[in-house]
Amino acid sequence: MARRFDTPPSANEIAAIARATLAALPDLFGRHLGEIVVRVEELADEATLAVLGIDHPLDLTGLYEGVPIGDKESAAPGAMPDRITLYRRAILDEWVEEGERFETLVHHIVIHEVGHHFGLSDDDMHAIEEGE
Repeated sequence: MARRFDTPPSANEIAAIARATLAALPDLFGRHLGEIVVRVEELADEATLAVLGIDHPLDLTGLYEGVPIGDKESAAPGAMPDRITLYRRAILDEWVEEGERFETLVHHIVIHEVGHHFGLSDDDMHAIEEGE
């Protein structure tokens, strides 16, 4: 059952939705994800935005950081675990603008970031979503 949000969802609530999304993935995906870390921050920092070429922090709702699954063989031993960072204020802004169910929006963002883990580009993921 979807939760009604009378107040903006907290970072913990967003993380719980993200973890539930990851846990519900088919086993084929789940077993390849391993121990992916989920973090929720208020906004992306200036350095992250600069690296990605994004001008405004509300334009970035999520970020996958780590080694794509196709490159895991060549990853350095002892590398940091892969992680998905969700940006709370950007997600809230999109939620208000789009009017989509909050859980659906977070689910979409997490799935999009998981796509990066599997080496899919943004264009690949948009094409897959449009084909659904």
